[in-house]
Amino acid sequence: MSAPEVRDAATLILIDREGGAFRVLMGRRHAGHKFMPGKFVFPGGAVDPQDFAMAIAGPLDERVAAKLLIHTRRKSQEYARALALAAIRETFEETGLALGVTELGPPPEPPEGVWARFAETGVFPTLEGLDLLARAITPPGRTRRFDARFFVAESAWIAFRGAGVVHPEAELTELVWVPIDEALGLEIPNITRAVLGDLAALGPGPWDLARPRPFYRMVRGQHVREEI
Repeated sequence: MSAPEVRDAATLILIDREGGAFRVLMGRRHAGHKFMPGKFVFPGGAVDPQDFAMAIAGPLDERVAAKLLIHTRRKSQEYARALALAAIRETFEETGLALGVTELGPPPEPPEGVWARFAETGVFPTLEGLDLLARAITPPGRTRRFDARFFVAESAWIAFRGAGVVHPEAELTELVWVPIDEALGLEIPNITRAVLGDLAALGPGPWDLARPRPFYRMVRGQHVREEI
């Protein structure tokens, strides 16, 4: 059997600072999933070709975009934008939360499928509030492998909250807002634990957008944490 393809993917860590707390949004994956069943994770998934066609109300910060293009074969701004849009689309698809702005009206001519449903909320996605927290490539030997970018955004960018998306038969069966120390006590994948540690180490911010980002991968059979 051939090794699984390493697919580009994006994840979004939403932060809520209401009341001075520092909480993150996590969802429990359905127990029937082959990939990380029953684990608490951040919303996310593979990049879709339609992510390259979706309009945006505002661009990524150029320092964030530059970090996204390190150690990649594709060096275009369109590629960096698609990675960030994938995080927003997957979050909407899995949680019903649409990130963006409403004062511009819905985006024009969205691609069919999830992005069309996103546009129906009246939210125009914007990348201005997204930062890159970390990057990780799934180790060899797994049934699925992803080159995942972990984005982070403030909950203030949530412009729409859809109901009925999370339920016992959905991809995510429950959502929780939890402090980082409590999140570390949940049933979470190892990479999620590492990324939560990176987030805790950053502190409350503001963060330097030109700072080095952790990059987790295997090199010559060893797990390494590099900086990009």
